[in-house]
Amino acid sequence: MNRQTQKRLLGIAALVVAAAIWQIVAEYVVRRSFILPSVTDVAGAFVNLLESGTLVADIAVSLQHFGVGLLAALLLGVPVGILMGWFRVADFLLDPIIEILRPIPPLAWIPFAIIWFGLTTQAAGFVIFVGAFFPILTATYAAFRSVPKVFVEAGKVLGCDTSLEVIRYVALPAAVPAIASGIRIAMGVGWMCLVAAEMFGVSRSGLGYQLWHNYYLHQMPNVVVYMLILGFAGLIIDRIFRNYVDQRLLRWHAGEVA
Repeated sequence: MNRQTQKRLLGIAALVVAAAIWQIVAEYVVRRSFILPSVTDVAGAFVNLLESGTLVADIAVSLQHFGVGLLAALLLGVPVGILMGWFRVADFLLDPIIEILRPIPPLAWIPFAIIWFGLTTQAAGFVIFVGAFFPILTATYAAFRSVPKVFVEAGKVLGCDTSLEVIRYVALPAAVPAIASGIRIAMGVGWMCLVAAEMFGVSRSGLGYQLWHNYYLHQMPNVVVYMLILGFAGLIIDRIFRNYVDQRLLRWHAGEVA
């Protein structure tokens, strides 16, 4: 048995044991579904939500919100981070503004998101954008500030005559690992912001909204279903991104060539 198979089997065994303990505690210790739904209660709620189509629709809405916000954060965060990290004048001009806005919690923008966009996909996407933008910007900035000078000099010797060419062929490839790490962090922050934004009324649908709505209805098995879906969805998104980055963008780290 290789190490990867052993790791998977141990992970599955740990989940089975955790589910068994959960079932025993809920069934024989707590004995109140409102306080702690059992595994069977949650499984029944999951089947009902799946058959009704509600769960699939909510997942689609939340992924749409998440995609809009994360895409906007990438399109703005990476270029601004490159400007600030590579050009000293841009750093001097933008740093005071960034440092004033960065400590503001993303959820503090919810009132303006509702006023500016209403209860729309754009409103939820804006809150996610605020949460994801700064980790991407910070990682990109730090990565470009840390590019070794010897790389830059080597690029100039090999024919990179302009700053744009040095950025394209030298600095950006060197900065990709740090930028990818920043994007992963931003995805986690954005996913948490998504749930909070939907719970606080930025949207009338989605996983976060349904979680809070079912709590008001005292449908705690449904609440646990949505909690687990949020966890698994976040895990799957992170794994897909990490595999893509490792196989497409960072193959040279392992000495692979196209």
